[in-house]
Amino acid sequence: MIGMGTIINAALVLLGGLMGFLFGRALKDSYQDIMVKGCGLSTIFIGAAGTFKQMLVIEGGAIGTTGEMMLVISLCLGGLAGEILNIEGNLERFGEWLKIKSHSEGDSRFIEGFTSASFTICIGAMAIIGPMNDALYHDYTILTTKGILDCIIIMALTAALGKGAVFSVIPMAIWQGLMTVLAGVVGPLMTDAALSCLSLVGNVLIFGVGVNLAFGKRIKVANYLPALIIAVIWSMFG
Repeated sequence: MIGMGTIINAALVLLGGLMGFLFGRALKDSYQDIMVKGCGLSTIFIGAAGTFKQMLVIEGGAIGTTGEMMLVISLCLGGLAGEILNIEGNLERFGEWLKIKSHSEGDSRFIEGFTSASFTICIGAMAIIGPMNDALYHDYTILTTKGILDCIIIMALTAALGKGAVFSVIPMAIWQGLMTVLAGVVGPLMTDAALSCLSLVGNVLIFGVGVNLAFGKRIKVANYLPALIIAVIWSMFG
């Protein structure tokens, strides 16, 4: 069944959210705060590790770097496009709507939980390649693996930031569902070079999510999402 991978992924996200919600209710505010910062620091190093994996190369026995120009151009132009489109503001408005519809008006961290969790589980190569493998080859191994990782992440974020994190399942399902439907069109564009550029920029954005969690919101991560598209375009001509 096409789309089964995303269904499994979504179910695991909801499971992680349920466990995190039940666990988080027993935590005092100071414990929740320390968990938020712990999630932030972990996300920073996950993003950094993924970034260095793509950027660092060994040439002639020496360590070098690659992709710097692509990264700078993608983030600058992508960030400008995202700022013009006000992606961050629109996402927060959607989070505010979800907050009202879920009767969570008293949850001061609902939107923070929703946006942080959404970025963490929607950005990355697995969220693109997984749905494509599901659609083209009926193989949802990647999405099952991603679902297990997402389950752990959402459990921690829900315990720390509240049930807003659970609603990240909505943009995740929409995004991965769209990738499943468009697999035949987008699939040929996902060359090794495109995946490398996409992964590099995506991990930098994940790093930004970690910074916001650990140190308070400093980066409008959502406004940099168009950088992912520019990175793929760069790979075609770079």
